[in-house]
Amino acid sequence: MSSRGKKIFLALTIVVPFLIYCVVYYTPMFRNAPFKLKEFESIEFKWGMGNDLENSYNSATGAYQYVNAQDSLVKTNVKLRKDDILYLHSKASELGFWNFPDVIANSGTNLDSSKVLRYVMQFNYQKKSKKVIYVTDYTEIQKLKGLAEQMKTLLMQSINDAEERYGKKAR
Repeated sequence: MSSRGKKIFLALTIVVPFLIYCVVYYTPMFRNAPFKLKEFESIEFKWGMGNDLENSYNSATGAYQYVNAQDSLVKTNVKLRKDDILYLHSKASELGFWNFPDVIANSGTNLDSSKVLRYVMQFNYQKKSKKVIYVTDYTEIQKLKGLAEQMKTLLMQSINDAEERYGKKAR
């Protein structure tokens, strides 16, 4: 058998079956992914002490309210760009947000009476949504706490950047 014939035989017996296997195995995973960017609708982000979540943002309406340093409630309208949404969606996938537990709090924490700072992060899609409540005094799994902190920081940073952009346009 010639050298060329050996290469063709190798390709047909090893490479082609491997490629077919990859297509057959991974196609359903990508097709049935539960949180698809094309089905994205909005992000809801709320935070505050205990059950009083007076700070909030909704990307569908652009409604953004927060308590500033002078303890006064500021209400404004801030829209995220499509690039911001794409970035947040990809970072959420990268950080494993879809696999986070619904509540990230120490076991035994009573969410109704806790006066600790908490964040509620919710990604809404056409068919489902993912909501995570993160209580900042969480200490059980440090990696999970770090990932939740990263997600919270990314959301805050994106909203603040959009507000800054919007403020510059309005001036």
